Amino acid sequence: MLITEFLLASLGLVILLLAGDTLVRGAVNLSLRLGIPALIVSLTIVAFGTSAPELLIAVKAILDGVPGLALGNVVGSNTANILLVLGVPALIAGLDTRECNTRRNFQIMIAATILFIVLAFLGPITWWHGLILLAALGMMLGEAFLSARSHKRNGARAADEAAEAGLEDVEGADPDMPWWKIGLYLVLGLVGLPLGADLLVESSVIIARSYGVSETAIGLTLVAAGTSLPELATTVMAALRRHAEVALGNVIGSNIFNLLAIIGVASMVGPIPVEPGILKFDLWVMLAASLLLIPFVYRNWIFDRSVGIGLTGLYLVYIVGVLS
Repeated sequence: MLITEFLLASLGLVILLLAGDTLVRGAVNLSLRLGIPALIVSLTIVAFGTSAPELLIAVKAILDGVPGLALGNVVGSNTANILLVLGVPALIAGLDTRECNTRRNFQIMIAATILFIVLAFLGPITWWHGLILLAALGMMLGEAFLSARSHKRNGARAADEAAEAGLEDVEGADPDMPWWKIGLYLVLGLVGLPLGADLLVESSVIIARSYGVSETAIGLTLVAAGTSLPELATTVMAALRRHAEVALGNVIGSNIFNLLAIIGVASMVGPIPVEPGILKFDLWVMLAASLLLIPFVYRNWIFDRSVGIGLTGLYLVYIVGVLS
């Protein structure tokens, strides 16, 4: 019965919100203990955790013989990450990213997006495309590791600066939090996010199919929005806790992981065809949405409520365009 599916979808949403909160807490405290910026943690641990649903769905879609769903899910999720995942927190609490140094990571995201589009036009995406994507991911993680080591050398100074900034008072963060507690936060968040997303997405797909929605539309809209809910939950919690660096870093990192890791790994399971509609429309919407971040990254614009209205409005227009 659809009532059961609605209840399961609601349960999935609750799990997502709670897991998003615990993951942000764990990431922030981990950054304090290691003496590295929360931005770097959000680009790795948080980004990978919130991209887990996309990976699970992509692999499952290929094994189930519907590989187009995997590609649509990633492309749709990246668009949702920019327009919806940043738009909703801007509506709720606003995001002041003026102190966030995300230029280098933004450049990596744009480069990954362009690389992905080029490979899509050379599709179908097979194992050798995947090797290129995974190699690019390895380079990105290597750079993040070297950056983390550099910051770790100044760990004590970083912790002092965080304390002076009042981070502990605002977040309830503690640079002396026990490692077991930090680990518990991270594990609960990383386990809860894909669990909640799985409940929500599968129930939503059943509901959508009962109303005659096509699988292609489901992949680009419902499933994409559903698998973006971990990013949304994490970003909303980060915005409410005034951690703009975690919010923006999570979105940028998740988009990079989606393009390089999700499709890279999924292509090893089986070939992924690229439909003409995605080549003509959805890939370019994804790129345009990513380029919308330029003034916020380079001109220090603030994600205020008017920006939130604009971003969420654009996402609704995109959804209508896909469904029509």
